Amino acid sequence: MRQTLPVWSLRTDILFEFRQISASDSFVILVLTAGFGDGHNTAAFSTAEALRRLCPGEDVQTCDLISEVQPRIATVLKNLYQQAITHFPSGWRLVYRMLEKSDVDPQDSAWLAPLVRGLREKIETLQPRLIISTYPLYAALMDALRKQHVPLPRLVTIITDSISVHRIWLMQPSDLYCVADAETHEVVEKLGIPANKVTITGFPVSLQFTETLPPGATQPGVQRILYLPSTTGRRVATTLAALKPLLEAGVKLTIPVGKHSSRLYHVLRKFTDAMPQARVEIIGWTNRIPELLRTHDVVICKAGGAILHEVLAARIPAVIDYVVPGQEEGNAEMLLSRNCAYRTFTSKETGEAVAKVLANGGKVGRQMQANMLAISVPDAAIRTAQIALEMASPLATKESLSATKQEA
Repeated sequence: MRQTLPVWSLRTDILFEFRQISASDSFVILVLTAGFGDGHNTAAFSTAEALRRLCPGEDVQTCDLISEVQPRIATVLKNLYQQAITHFPSGWRLVYRMLEKSDVDPQDSAWLAPLVRGLREKIETLQPRLIISTYPLYAALMDALRKQHVPLPRLVTIITDSISVHRIWLMQPSDLYCVADAETHEVVEKLGIPANKVTITGFPVSLQFTETLPPGATQPGVQRILYLPSTTGRRVATTLAALKPLLEAGVKLTIPVGKHSSRLYHVLRKFTDAMPQARVEIIGWTNRIPELLRTHDVVICKAGGAILHEVLAARIPAVIDYVVPGQEEGNAEMLLSRNCAYRTFTSKETGEAVAKVLANGGKVGRQMQANMLAISVPDAAIRTAQIALEMASPLATKESLSATKQEA
C-alpha cells in the first residue's frame, strides 16, 4: 500500500494571529479561476478547500468570472480551445507564440471591458481582503481597475504552468506569485519578477492526496493501469489495442472517461465487446481520481499541469501520450528530466512503455516512484493557503512573509 505523506507543519503563530483578526472581523477571500483546461480549476478549488480547512467559518468564494460575466463567449472560447489542443495542435502552437508578443489591455478590448466592470462590482460587493488568481487574465483586469483608482485588495497569483511559463502570466503586477518548483521560480525570475515576489509552494492539488486510503482500495498481487484518455477517438482505439497483450496476461485496466464519455462511447464499447474476458473498468464522471492514482501502478495521461502534479502527489509512474504545444512542454520536462515518466508519440510506444514499467514485478515503476519522492508535494494546497492567509492579514510584515517563504 502506498504511504500517505505527512501534511506540512503549519506556522501556528500566523494562524493564531489570523484567527484573532477573524474573530472580530470576518472577511472574504476571493479565488478566481477559468475553465480553460483542468489546471486552473484544480488549483483554485484545492486552495479554497485548504483555506476553509485552516480557517473554518471564513468566507472563501471561488468564481469563474469569465463564465459568470460572458457566459456565451466563454462557452465558445472554451470549445475552440478544446478543439484546437485536441485536433489542431500545430495551430494552437502558433496562437500560443503569437500571444507571447501581444499585450493584454482591457481598455482596448471590447469583450474584456465587461469583465473589468464585473470584477469591480464583485470587489465592491464582497470587499475581499485578498484575491487569489489561478488564471493570468485577472491580473490584467485588476491592473485596469488600479488605473481607474479603484481600491484593491492584495493579489496572489498561482502560476499553473511548470518551467515553460507564458509571458502573459507576468505582464501585469501581482503582490506574490506561487510556483510549483525551483525551476519555475528561476524562469519567473529571469522574466523579470523580483525573487522576493516569488515563492515555491508546489502545485495545489486536492487534499485527498494527504488522507488515508479507504479500506480495500488497493488490490495486492494485481497490476493495474489507469488510462485517462484525452486525445482523438482513433488514438484511444489504437492505444487500447496496444494494451491488449497486457490485458490478456491479467493486468487490470481502469478508464475514467469523465467529460469524454459520449465522444468515446463507441470506441470503448467496441473494445470491450471484442475482449469480454479482459479486466476493464470504465468509469464516468468521478471525484475519485486522487484515490485511483494512488492505487494503480502506472497512468497513461496527457501533460496537463494539474494531472502531472497529481501524478507527483500520488507518486505513480506516468506514460505521457500527449503534450499540448507550448503550455504543457514544461510540465512534461519536469517529470522526464527526473526519470519519473516516459513520453510516447505513437500508440505502439505507449503500450511498450507501460509494459516496461510493469515488467519484472514493476521494477522500473518502483524506481520512478523513488525518483518522485524528493519533488512530491501532496500538501501544496496547504502551503499555498498558509501563504495566502499571511498575505490577507493586515498585521503581516514583509519579514514574516519572507520567513514563511524560506520555510516553504
